[in-house]
Amino acid sequence: MLDPFGRHITYLRVSVTDRCDFRCTYCMSEDMTFLPKADLLSLEELDRLCSAFIRKGVRKLRLTGGEPLVRRNVMGLFKALGRHLETGALDELTVTTNGSQLARFAAELKSSGVKRINVSLDTLDPAKFKDITRWGRIESVFEGIDEALRVGLRVKINAVALRTINEDEIESLMLWAHGKGMDFTLIETMPMGDIDGDRTEQYLPLSIVRARLAGKFTLEDSDYQTGGPARYVRVAQTGGRLGFITPLTHNFCESCNRVRLTCTGTLYMCLGQDDAADLRTALRASPHDHQLEAAIDEAMTRKPRGHDFVIDRRQTAPAVARHMSMTGG
Repeated sequence: MLDPFGRHITYLRVSVTDRCDFRCTYCMSEDMTFLPKADLLSLEELDRLCSAFIRKGVRKLRLTGGEPLVRRNVMGLFKALGRHLETGALDELTVTTNGSQLARFAAELKSSGVKRINVSLDTLDPAKFKDITRWGRIESVFEGIDEALRVGLRVKINAVALRTINEDEIESLMLWAHGKGMDFTLIETMPMGDIDGDRTEQYLPLSIVRARLAGKFTLEDSDYQTGGPARYVRVAQTGGRLGFITPLTHNFCESCNRVRLTCTGTLYMCLGQDDAADLRTALRASPHDHQLEAAIDEAMTRKPRGHDFVIDRRQTAPAVARHMSMTGG
């Protein structure tokens, strides 16, 4: 699949549910209204959609949410999609999770062909974790991470850099992750969906964070890539990898190889734009995939050059109205 700017689209991120067992302050309002379950694609429909994208050239597939592991019977979808790894049609099947359910599912993920996972964790402090997630238990996340490492999954820790909230912990988060053999990636907060607060109070440019870390550690350039938007360095003192995802201070649109599919069958060609394609109608119009593949082809012609993300005090409304949990984090 090629977009209008000659970029090969080889990476599909799929939100299998908009629901989550946390309510992180930078991601959601506390009183979220989630989609009716009847609006969601079935797991069989998600499998069919993902398989169509794989036939059209997607090589990397990431299941996300919300929290993907809270979706009922989601392991059946992982196992079904694992067949594409066995045939060589798919290079990688991965998942982004908050870690709350990992202790239960890490072994099944591994047996389904998943080799590495991303775990979102913004603090090591139990009280602060409770404040950020509103009702999460950090102990369950630690248990899940330990189980994932025990069964042989490679784990990368993702943390959203939040001014005055966890900026004093970034160094300790990195050292903790590297000490357990895990990569660590920092992400700038993104202006998606209304939250209970002002994102300008949360936004911490990673250019500032990188400069602070470079004052204490030797950050060596690296050409390591995972197929996603992170730019990596190697930290000489720890031997670990440190990634930066910077949609605001240094966007990565010129090399974007991704599209995102929601749990209702809506395809967003860009995370930071509202234009979308309805694939559910084409999916359900016929048991054959001709209409579906034609709809995917048409959507690729509308992938934009870049996003419209901005955070400043003159722009208080989010760049896009939908929450990250709906699009696929």
